[in-house]
Amino acid sequence: MNQKQTQIAVSLLLAVILFYVGFSFGKKSSINQEPAFVINATTTVPLDMAPFWKTWNVLDEKFSPASSTNFSVTEQSKLWGAIEGLAASYGDPYTVFFPPVETKVFEEEISGSFGGVGMEIAVQDEALIVVAPLKDTPADKAGVKAGDKIISIDGKPASRMTSEEAVSIIRGEVGSKVNIVFVRKGVSEPIAKDIIRAVIEIPTVNTRMTAEGVFIIELYNFSAPSPNFFRNALREFVESKSDKLILDLRNNPGGYLEAALDMASWFLPMGKIVVTEDFGGNKDENREYRSKGYDVFNDNLKMVILVNEGSASASEILAGALREYDKAILVGAKTFGKGSVQELVPITQDTSLKITVAHWLTPLDRSISDGGISPDIEVKLTPENTKDGADPQLNAAVKYLLKQ
Repeated sequence: MNQKQTQIAVSLLLAVILFYVGFSFGKKSSINQEPAFVINATTTVPLDMAPFWKTWNVLDEKFSPASSTNFSVTEQSKLWGAIEGLAASYGDPYTVFFPPVETKVFEEEISGSFGGVGMEIAVQDEALIVVAPLKDTPADKAGVKAGDKIISIDGKPASRMTSEEAVSIIRGEVGSKVNIVFVRKGVSEPIAKDIIRAVIEIPTVNTRMTAEGVFIIELYNFSAPSPNFFRNALREFVESKSDKLILDLRNNPGGYLEAALDMASWFLPMGKIVVTEDFGGNKDENREYRSKGYDVFNDNLKMVILVNEGSASASEILAGALREYDKAILVGAKTFGKGSVQELVPITQDTSLKITVAHWLTPLDRSISDGGISPDIEVKLTPENTKDGADPQLNAAVKYLLKQ
């Protein structure tokens, strides 16, 4: 992995160097209206850069902004924009170049505590979708739901935004307001919400026991400390003397792979494959991640995992592994389908490239990216069956366990 990461970093560095060389050479050539050629960073095929420089010059000469007030576009910002376009040309919503401002936003996001409204968003089918609202955050309290499609943020159309661009607009001063307009499946009119920004502390886990003796662990994310919280929750389950467990991964957008591996290890023998990292179909390069073998539960355990369209990434890894080893069945709705692996590569001191380098495969070599994971028992939520706080998915899980 270290060797592959180094190769990727070197390739990107070469690409940037060659771009600057091409910039210098091409700028001069374009002035004289001569074609500018550079060599692609990874092939020996000459690339005609003349259209690029002609566009650059036409914009410099002819562009007229809608308002001249404080309007400024620097050579540096045009370069960042060109690299953003290069990343976007790969057609992968998770491969994104971060200029300085976006880099800072991304670093705040992965730190685990930040200001905003508390919802995970992603681009899916060329639309900006809410993966999941985080529990007890302003978005959750405002009634935002997994699967909501964002069509505007503070009046700005969201149709061509990346998730990072959307996050940069949604973030703001704590206590300030952001207006977000959503389209929701089954609702005819757009839904507009004014949401007050707050400091977002990502919750981790909650436990409870139903009157029927079913123990429930609600897991909200796969952050760095979540394995410890999960271990404590499992201890509570064991002490409860129940043999019926529901692991609720609904609206869990994922997080650290290591956290998912650790949690799967409580249910799987040593060495069992939890997930495979597929680097493009070459099995010799694939990396398998295996159970640590805590394996503390016997065959008497009866387990259901609740999933929905907000269950993504590490949630899908854990749910897929435990289902395919017959440790649990899945109840709810099809998962999000976030089965790709990203690596963050520094480009300059204050810019970076988030690039998809691989895809996740379940133990049976099924790609999580191909439409997500379908539940064994599908339970659709409707306005009618969720009145007064009813939870038909949870009810179906409890009903199933009581029959076992």
